[in-house]
Amino acid sequence: MKQAPSPNFDTRQCAIDMLVLHYTGRPSFEESLEWLTSPDKKVSSHYLISEAGEVTRLVAEDQRAWHAGTAYWAGESDINSASIGIELQNSGHEFGYRRFPKTQLESLAGLVRDVLSRHDIPGNRILGHSDVAPGRKQDPGELFPWRWLAGEGIGIWPDAPDLSAPGNETLLREKLTQFGYDPEAPLLDVVTAFQRHWQPEKVDGIADQVTWGRLKALL
Repeated sequence: MKQAPSPNFDTRQCAIDMLVLHYTGRPSFEESLEWLTSPDKKVSSHYLISEAGEVTRLVAEDQRAWHAGTAYWAGESDINSASIGIELQNSGHEFGYRRFPKTQLESLAGLVRDVLSRHDIPGNRILGHSDVAPGRKQDPGELFPWRWLAGEGIGIWPDAPDLSAPGNETLLREKLTQFGYDPEAPLLDVVTAFQRHWQPEKVDGIADQVTWGRLKALL
């Protein structure tokens, strides 16, 4: 593991019980590394993984990296304090979004297992940036293989969704909030974020029977 200390961190205000995955959204690894270590940008993560699978530590795990920004999950609004942040090099939606290479994903799985050996982070709190900041963020996006990651024992996936009749928007909001999503975020943004993670074949913000089924299976 390489070391590239970022000056962008401060003191945690609570225990670690969450892991947030990102893509860098920068065209190259070099630009991403510069972005995450520049004192002018005021952004960082604990780890950065190149497309070749090389892992670089930027901030010590006991410190609060600045990766989530304004965010929320299950009553917690200081996501930076509660989480470990991992950035995956990927150009993102703005600069040519593409699938994540197998080598990069295998390095991610190994790193996450290492992190989980030190911190008690439940599967339903291994999330994407878009989950904790719906509407504001899209990463790691619909091309990130959450189902594969769950198959590696990391995170959760609804393999047997409940496809009984869906409910109305009020109940949908209630269920999404129960799961952890921000009750104040626009419902369209929240459903879109849910789909990016758990229904990547359909990312349009409209909850169909499959959306409902997977959500109910996760609760």
